[in-house]
Amino acid sequence: MSSVAVLTPESFAEHRSGIKDQEMTGGVPEDEAYIPTYLEAFPPLPENKGAPGDKSGEPAGAWGSKIRPIKASVITQVFNVPLEERRYKDNSQFGDGGEEAKVCLDIMQRTGAHIELSLAKDQGLSIMVTGKLDSVMKARKEIVSRLQTQASATVAIPKEHHRFVIGKNGEKLQELELKTATKIAIPRPDDPSLNIRITGTKEGIEKARHEILLISAEQDKRAVERLSLEKVFHPFIAGAYNRLVQELCQETGARVSIPPPSLHKDEIVITGEKEAVALAISRIRAIYDEKKRKTTTISVEVKKSQHKYIVGPKGNSLHEIMETTGVSVEMPPLDSCSETIILRGEPDKLGPALTQVYAKAKSVMVVEVTAPAWLHRFIIGKKGQNIGRITQQLPKVHIEFTDGEERICLEGPTEEVEQAQVQIQDIIRDLVSSGPTAELCMSIHVNPMLCVSVNRIKEQYKVSVWIPQEPDRSGLVRIEGDPKGVQLARRELMEMAQRMENERTKDLIVEQKFHRAIIGQKGEKIKEVRDKFPEVMINFPDPAQKSDIVQLRGPKNEVEKCAKFLAKLIADLMENSFSLSIPIFKQFHKNIIGKGGANIKKIREETTTKIDLPTENSNSEMIVITGRKNHCEAARDRILAIQRELANIKESEVTIPAKLHNSLIGSKGCLVRAVMEDCGGVHIHFPSEGSGSDRVTIRGPAGEVERAKRQLLQLAEEKQVNNFTAELQAKPEYHKFLIGKGGVNIRRVRDRTGARIIFPSPDEPEQELITIVGREEAVRLAQKELETLVKNLDDVVEDGMVVETRHHRHFVCRRGQVLRELAEEYGGVAVSFPRTGTHSDRITLKGAKDCVEAAKRRIQEIIEDLEAQVSVEVAVPQRFHRAVMGPKGCRIQQITRDHEVQVKFPERDDNANNTEPPQENGDASPEAEFVLRKCDVITISGRTEKCELAKIALLALVPVTEDVEVSFELHRYIIGQKGIGIRKMMEEYEVNIWVPQPEQQSDVIKVTGQVANVERAKSGLLERVKELQAEQEDRALRSFKVSISVDPKFHPKIIGRKGAVISQIRKDHDVIVQFPDKGDEQQDVIVISGYERNTEEARSAIELLVSTLQEMVSHDVHLDPRTHARIIGARGKAIRKTMEEFKVDIRFPQPGSEDPGRVTVTGLPESVDNAVDHLLNLEEEYMLSVTETETMAAYMKPPSRYGGWGGGGGGDISVGVAKGFVVRDAPWNDKAPDMSNAEDFPTFGAGLAPKQTSAWGPKKF
Repeated sequence: MSSVAVLTPESFAEHRSGIKDQEMTGGVPEDEAYIPTYLEAFPPLPENKGAPGDKSGEPAGAWGSKIRPIKASVITQVFNVPLEERRYKDNSQFGDGGEEAKVCLDIMQRTGAHIELSLAKDQGLSIMVTGKLDSVMKARKEIVSRLQTQASATVAIPKEHHRFVIGKNGEKLQELELKTATKIAIPRPDDPSLNIRITGTKEGIEKARHEILLISAEQDKRAVERLSLEKVFHPFIAGAYNRLVQELCQETGARVSIPPPSLHKDEIVITGEKEAVALAISRIRAIYDEKKRKTTTISVEVKKSQHKYIVGPKGNSLHEIMETTGVSVEMPPLDSCSETIILRGEPDKLGPALTQVYAKAKSVMVVEVTAPAWLHRFIIGKKGQNIGRITQQLPKVHIEFTDGEERICLEGPTEEVEQAQVQIQDIIRDLVSSGPTAELCMSIHVNPMLCVSVNRIKEQYKVSVWIPQEPDRSGLVRIEGDPKGVQLARRELMEMAQRMENERTKDLIVEQKFHRAIIGQKGEKIKEVRDKFPEVMINFPDPAQKSDIVQLRGPKNEVEKCAKFLAKLIADLMENSFSLSIPIFKQFHKNIIGKGGANIKKIREETTTKIDLPTENSNSEMIVITGRKNHCEAARDRILAIQRELANIKESEVTIPAKLHNSLIGSKGCLVRAVMEDCGGVHIHFPSEGSGSDRVTIRGPAGEVERAKRQLLQLAEEKQVNNFTAELQAKPEYHKFLIGKGGVNIRRVRDRTGARIIFPSPDEPEQELITIVGREEAVRLAQKELETLVKNLDDVVEDGMVVETRHHRHFVCRRGQVLRELAEEYGGVAVSFPRTGTHSDRITLKGAKDCVEAAKRRIQEIIEDLEAQVSVEVAVPQRFHRAVMGPKGCRIQQITRDHEVQVKFPERDDNANNTEPPQENGDASPEAEFVLRKCDVITISGRTEKCELAKIALLALVPVTEDVEVSFELHRYIIGQKGIGIRKMMEEYEVNIWVPQPEQQSDVIKVTGQVANVERAKSGLLERVKELQAEQEDRALRSFKVSISVDPKFHPKIIGRKGAVISQIRKDHDVIVQFPDKGDEQQDVIVISGYERNTEEARSAIELLVSTLQEMVSHDVHLDPRTHARIIGARGKAIRKTMEEFKVDIRFPQPGSEDPGRVTVTGLPESVDNAVDHLLNLEEEYMLSVTETETMAAYMKPPSRYGGWGGGGGGDISVGVAKGFVVRDAPWNDKAPDMSNAEDFPTFGAGLAPKQTSAWGPKKF
């Protein structure tokens, strides 16, 4: 009795692939009636009989071949350098300090090899090199070249042999150099020389010379011949499957290269030993002569499409015809249109060959089967199962599907193609009759929302939905799948199409500069808009397109709402982008910024504007304000108020016709700038061009504003009557002298002539150009005067004057600052003082005559000031010195500039501070008594009257202290958290505020600072007190509390999902609602805090909510747990929609619940009933799908080990015991192999096999 082997089959594979189900019975189908034997099912591998030339006759198996010995990775070489060939022969230095040792150390570092040196008795050098082969060879070569004297020799070989010495990519030459430790120089190809130069040791040169001569001798024995024979006779020389030429090569030992059929070349190349080449040539010529004499040709016409079948795969069909008939078949090239085939051979063989050609041409048939393109994937089947079955039965048939075309191409033997055609047509008929598809025409606009909906439909109804791509405007949507699922999907898609008909597209014109603001950082703002209008698609153009069109698409009503919302958002952005520029005197910028940026920060926060100030090193005085128009104007007013407060700033308006504005401004603003500079730096603001306004605003000190006003009116009058302009060239260093101190010189010229003279600003390119504007006669007169002055300045003179040596230091100190100022002011005049130690009191002045005279007068004035100089001492406590100096000494520098005095502060006495009372809030207590010390005296030097003025200004900077009565209870609120409140006030008002210690319980707060700042700080402090008192009163009103008793079961409903309900109540009524904690005794009491009126309203709202909740009922409904996920939907979307629709709350059981099917519905009675009916309908609908899915899953389960399909014999499908794949005469006979038997299953090594209860492993149930 023979045993069988059973293999598990794939369950129900044919059912899912679309093929007709085969009727399963207890017997065996006809196509499986024959059971093959084990040898037929698993044929043994062919034995390897060895290569033809193998004399051993032993099998060349994996274990039969001789194992190649493993070579060591590290080798050692020893060689000697005789005394006479040593490069370094000084034996006294042999060892670590010698040159040879240094060279070896360098070679070891470069090659990685280890080198040992030793000295023989004959003073020869013995060298041992150890390392990897490559490292040893490289090290040896370097040792020979650096430690051994070098010789050279030449060897001559034929030029054509040089390339064999070099080898491929120079590898042979490198190997030869390493092997012989020499340097071999081969002449270039264009050099006619035959000599190869060898450099190295004598021994190495001999070895290299010998190797080169061996290579040349070997090449002398070889020959290369080229035969030019007609291409048509090459197949006869090569023979069928190239066997003839292979035999020729084996017999003669020569190598014969015949060009392939695709290469139209007649030349055959023979290489090898000379005798072998000659023999091969004679054999080839004999074949060629014979075939040329005996062969004739015939031509036949065969369709081009059939040529490939005559050629066969890799030309095998042509070789087959050549082998059987000896006839060569010449095919036209593939790119040729010719259909003529030429047969060449002996006359009696041409007939059989022609027969075979026609047979090959007709052996393959091409048929096209018509099938709709959408059916192709069903014909192919899942993972190609349907088409795979056909190709397995008919392996010679090639089936080709073309995307988008309604045809299937079959190619192969005629009989097999016809069978395949019948099978495919049967599959097509079955698919068409089963009707698994539906088509509907709808207007499609593909967008992400549509894709989400279609994906949901595909997943829900287990169908495939094919939407046409953008180029296809047919609008034809195809649905494929189960008939019932197709109908349901079709109905839902039709509803979607009706909704989409209501869609519309709207384009909004939005300036591209606002796109980024609408989108927001990382898309946060546009995400809020999309969340607000989820059904509307908002598309912004690519920034590179520079387009202003923003596209909205969605339901008509939603699009309109979204468009209005975006229009309002854009209007707000446009309103917030209003910009205003105001000129503020540069010296007041720091006051507008405030200490630590306090002032500017406060203005920005309170006016919600963006304020940009020019950088500190910039010459610009413009401050730019951006935001809403009314906010910008408010910020401007506040900034101007600060400027007016700090200085006597007046603002005036003058009416000048708009048509004269451009001429008054002048080229690049030069004319109006000259007026502003002439009038003490006032600001003149012209209205924007095109506004039509005639009002020009002038802002600055009161006196200067009036002067600028008169000048502007005068200029306007001149422009209206007569206007003339002239230009004059003068060196830039003369300009200051021409202008004079305070503009006295240029003003004198203007008063005499009535013309206006404009000098270039520092940033203008033409620095030498002076412009004169006015009436023509006035301009001519001023031009003449200036030309005279400039001409005089060009006449350089040298003069001297006497200055006492005690005053020299004043002029040259501070790196010659006084001298630099003289040169700038008086046309670049050079003043030279005698060298130190010469005891000379004469100085030299060189420059223009007028400039020298003016400089002499100025030096005399400085000397008089120095001689009239006095020193005045001012007593100011040292603790106030820093406040008097100001940031970076700016305040004291201003005093020295304004009054032309020198101010010197004493050295700081750190010990003096040890006697002072304790400090509070960063400064000493104001109550500390003042005792005059040396470190408190500040010295002012200058003229008597100027020193007095500077003293008054200095004392005005000394801080004063004033008391402010503030209730002790408010002190901690004024100080603020971690002192932030008090620090903010000190920074804002630039004062020091001293708050008493808590234990003193004093109501007096002391404010220390400059008088103006102290007054401002007092006002600010009192305002803060009023705010805190108002807050206390408000806090008392907000502390009203009311309690309400509510059953704890209603608390979660009052709180709402994620606190939504209670948050809304808190927000609407501005109250605090507190629920009892878990441990509280009164679990039903809810406390409401806030204003009395608000708490009453909040209590009424909660009571109304509770009364509504009391009317609600709860109803339990049992739903099959398998439908819960479908009812809930993705992320709870479906169940939320149901709860919103029926105004109920639906709770599903937790995982592991005792009653997994119980679902609780809570709400008003009528709503609960409607919701329950809806849930039961959904359950009924989803159960159909669940049952169908489980039935299909049952078919997909693998067969039970004990028979039947389904794992327990309880299934309804009567198929008997699955036999699977069966073979006869298996080697294990009646019993399974014993894995514990050492003979059948020998162990490898000492490992122990795990103990098994069965040969096939443990049983699985």
